[in-house]
Amino acid sequence: MKSLLVRATTSGVKTPLAPDGPGLVLPCAPVPSGAPTAIVIGSGFGGLAAAVRLSCRGYAVTVLEKLDAPGGRAYVHRQDGFTFDAGPTIITAPFMLEELWAMCGRRLSDDVELKALDPFYRIRFVDGTHFDYSGDPVKMRAEVARLSPGDADGYDRFIAEAEHCYRLGFEQLGGVAYDNVGTLLASVPSLVRMRGWRTMFSMVAHYMKDPRLQAAFSLQTLLIGGNPFSVTCVYSLINALERRAGVHWAMGGTGSLVQGLVSLLEERGGRIRYGTQVKRITIEGGRATGVELEDGERLRSDIVVSNADMAWTYRNLVEPQHRRHWTDRRIDRGRYSMSLFVWYFGVKRTYPDVPHHMMLLGPRYKELLDDIFRKHKLADDFSLYLHRPTATDPSMAPPGCDAFYVLSPVPHLDSGTDWPAFAETYRARIAEVLDRTVLPGFERDIVTSRLTTPQDFQDRLLSYKGAAFGLEPLLLQSAWFRPHNRSEDVQHLYLVGAGTHPGAGVPGVLMSAKALDSVVPDPERIARVHA
Repeated sequence: MKSLLVRATTSGVKTPLAPDGPGLVLPCAPVPSGAPTAIVIGSGFGGLAAAVRLSCRGYAVTVLEKLDAPGGRAYVHRQDGFTFDAGPTIITAPFMLEELWAMCGRRLSDDVELKALDPFYRIRFVDGTHFDYSGDPVKMRAEVARLSPGDADGYDRFIAEAEHCYRLGFEQLGGVAYDNVGTLLASVPSLVRMRGWRTMFSMVAHYMKDPRLQAAFSLQTLLIGGNPFSVTCVYSLINALERRAGVHWAMGGTGSLVQGLVSLLEERGGRIRYGTQVKRITIEGGRATGVELEDGERLRSDIVVSNADMAWTYRNLVEPQHRRHWTDRRIDRGRYSMSLFVWYFGVKRTYPDVPHHMMLLGPRYKELLDDIFRKHKLADDFSLYLHRPTATDPSMAPPGCDAFYVLSPVPHLDSGTDWPAFAETYRARIAEVLDRTVLPGFERDIVTSRLTTPQDFQDRLLSYKGAAFGLEPLLLQSAWFRPHNRSEDVQHLYLVGAGTHPGAGVPGVLMSAKALDSVVPDPERIARVHA
């Protein structure tokens, strides 16, 4: 892979994507006195990455965070000596983080230790068999042949096509801000070459016939909130990204990356205000001029960037008279991702046979996903993601203990489930399955516990319908058809994060901040207007 020579200045940072690192990135200049101002709403990965990039562009940046600490969905819960990452735990594109550190004249490795995982994760099927998913092509082909010898050649062909989608969908189109019809038309040939009208599952099923393998190689879209039976096969690029760049764990937890980004921003003079909720974005003459806070305080700014949930931003922060495109009706008609039920718990013993990441698939695959995404029905059965960070990082729990979280994809709040009343019943169902399968007798050793439900996604994280990933990444809700990084309705309002292009997941939200770079005005131009 070619190394990159990148020139970073206050007028912009232009860097191609490189899965082997950022190459040579010259650090950006300090923010000048009296620089134009930027407000960023929300301190998730997308918001912090955007804030760092804006600072490197020459903006004086203030981040406003509703919670008492940074991270958004990547918030960190600490209790009883245990550390629980609230959200993302899989780091698949370290080169995008390395680029941010390099822009600030630093090395990621100076602040955060990333540890490569092997295998990436284990997929356990309902019949008790399992598949160890890794980045080693020899091991992976052997795993496929072990489960289904007749699918080994089909696996090779699937890998080749996923690589094709990676080159076209991630390297060429991922960082493009779909800001005008020209960018849409320019992407059509690539979409045709990827045959993007096919679903992720249909692509996998074309090459592999064993139902277990069909699930193992299509479930990755769930990591970005997409039903593999509905989302475009372009997202097979996730498989290629994992193989190319690896799956990593940030020692100390994902929160260590969040704190690292906060440090980068603060060292450049950026500010973060916690416990600060935005009531509305102020708009004059069709242009964002700042924000009004819940306590009535007004903050003026030359540009506003929202890392808050897209639907929440438009419905709650932008008054209806300023929204000709993102009307309430258009927002309501969107198809939204599933939500999540997450149980965090710590036990006073260890389970050395349980890997760092494990997916436990239930008795139904397509039918369960239909219940979640189409029928919005909370089913009696479920599939689970079990996270045991202490398999790699003992610092996440007291000595001799294990930290866990178990996540169940569930419908968003259109299911009508009364989560405050039903949460304990659902937790007990999950506990029974874990006790019967991979954690025998664990409940008697639990010493700490907490829950997050779809209601919390709505009430605490301000996610519309409690959807954990915003709009589902369907073909007609992706790229040009996804909310733009530059608002279609309000000048000098921009969006980053899961709800905008290119979508959810840590790489996606980091790339949304990169796409922002191509549409935000140069601060020199704003300064000339003010002069």
